Amino acid sequence: MHIQEAKNQIRNAVIAYGTKDAHGRLRISTEKQRPIFLVGAPGIGKTAIVEQIASELNIGFVSYAMTHHTRQSALGLPFIEKKEYGGKTYSVSEYTMSEIIASVYEQMEETHCEMGILFLDEINCVSETLAPMMLQFLQYKTFGRHKVPEGWIVVTAGNPPEYNDSVREYDIAMLDRMKKIEVEPDFEVWKSFAVKNHVHPVVLSYLDIRNQYFYRVTTTVDGMSFVTARGWDDLSQMIFLYEENNLAVNYDLISQYVQDEEIARDFANYYDLYHKYESDYRINEILAGSAGSEIVQRAKDAKFDERLSLISLLISSLEDSTASLNLNENCLRTVLKEIKAMDALTEEELQAKKELWHRKSELTDAKEHVDLAFACEDLYTELLTMMKKGKDETQLREALREKVMALKNDTVFLQDSLANVFAFFEEAFGSGQEMLILVSELTVRPAASSFIYSHGCDKYYEYNRQLLFADRDSALNERIDALDLLEI
Repeated sequence: MHIQEAKNQIRNAVIAYGTKDAHGRLRISTEKQRPIFLVGAPGIGKTAIVEQIASELNIGFVSYAMTHHTRQSALGLPFIEKKEYGGKTYSVSEYTMSEIIASVYEQMEETHCEMGILFLDEINCVSETLAPMMLQFLQYKTFGRHKVPEGWIVVTAGNPPEYNDSVREYDIAMLDRMKKIEVEPDFEVWKSFAVKNHVHPVVLSYLDIRNQYFYRVTTTVDGMSFVTARGWDDLSQMIFLYEENNLAVNYDLISQYVQDEEIARDFANYYDLYHKYESDYRINEILAGSAGSEIVQRAKDAKFDERLSLISLLISSLEDSTASLNLNENCLRTVLKEIKAMDALTEEELQAKKELWHRKSELTDAKEHVDLAFACEDLYTELLTMMKKGKDETQLREALREKVMALKNDTVFLQDSLANVFAFFEEAFGSGQEMLILVSELTVRPAASSFIYSHGCDKYYEYNRQLLFADRDSALNERIDALDLLEI
């Protein structure tokens, strides 16, 4: 199965294992719960999906890579305890609490989560001395005398033998006590994750064209060559930072993440070509509706790969612009609602709101929530600065009205940009497969689709219906003017 299906299977198992009866007891006791064994090639997101499940279910999460552990760190250190049996005193070996079990209790104290996931990675690559202890743990959920707390579900992961020489094959008796889930790389599933997590558009564009290079592991005379989903994700982050700091993105950088010479060189060439298209097609002119006939003609004459790159460039620009506008709109709407509830705008009130939003930014890892918290904090900082410079309440409210008007102007500009892109596509490609791809990409891009839903785009809905997507007439009829912000 692909990674999203595996995530659903694990999530459902965690929910089922956490189900209690009317007396508050687990329906399946911790000892009887089969540990989940997630098997898949390196770098396809096994750890990521388990962490996502814990976050989405709002439960605790503790993760360990088992190849880093010795028998002592997993089991605990031995010490001598005096005990009396049948009237005689004996020296007995005991063990301190396992580092792993102790980490679970620490997590419970920090988060106050009684339920959680204990994730043990590379479970089938443990050392010879640790292997017997791991088999005992997987069956009884104990290290030495110390048990996994009730409500904590054990999820494990490992690589197939072909990817790791140190993999230990489990026998039937062991596998019969586990929930084994095998997962395969799937580009379309990863793309959905990549879009939501803002993977660099040049990576998405390249893999749309060369999706056979999304994941590949081969053995050569020089050793293993490979490229993984993790590699593309990490490379994406570095490309953003290199571009931000005007550093050269070239084969030397790319080959550090894409460890397959053929693919690394191909992507390096595509990266240069992608930015050449950005210059040649004058993307800003297309968005402004001022693209000349020569640009239209070049698009008509372009090969399909080049057309896909053009679509990616336009979508990337629209997604960035709509994301910025959506954030600004959410921030203004939120702050205006809070200000409307105030009896008066005072420095103390504004300072309290600023500090509240700062605390909110520290309480979440979700990017959209962090971005909103920072934006609201910045807006309150701006209002505080104005007040300290002698601006009164009326002037502050007027400044907010000006921001609302500027937001309305930006919205009209973006609506025009969308219309201009559709007009360009109609002239260059008609209603062919390029239009299908454009509408599909706008549909799956969170910021762009949210903007269209809130503010409309007649051409989008027209082609959406023509291309047999879900009919959005009812959504259009129910759509409200998102810029009709609260009166101030």
